[in-house]
Amino acid sequence: QVQLVESGGGLVQPGGSLGLSCAASGFSLAYYAIGWFRQAPGKEREGVSCISSTAGSTWYADSVEGRFTISRDNAKNTVYLQMNSLKPVDTAVYYCAALNSYYCSDWEVAYWGQGTQVTVSS
Repeated sequence: QVQLVESGGGLVQPGGSLGLSCAASGFSLAYYAIGWFRQAPGKEREGVSCISSTAGSTWYADSVEGRFTISRDNAKNTVYLQMNSLKPVDTAVYYCAALNSYYCSDWEVAYWGQGTQVTVSS
């Protein structure tokens, strides 16, 4: 069974940090670029970051550039998103997705995770 499972979400104070993980089962992440998306209440889902299949290239939305870091370990079939200097506007459900491409140039999604809630609040 193909699955992507996110973990690591939770409640954090402004300025704090969280690390998200996206673990795959039933297929190899090594053949896919992986994107992180988020959806805040009442807003559309937006792309946050992406990493190519070999980690040779990454992309970040302007809103998270310099604060978030995406990485992957293909041997562990897992992608990570380290989030620092979190702000209340970062509050959302965060999803990972395997993209139908080796690169972040094509954002067509092959598989979605179920999402993990991140809440930034004092």
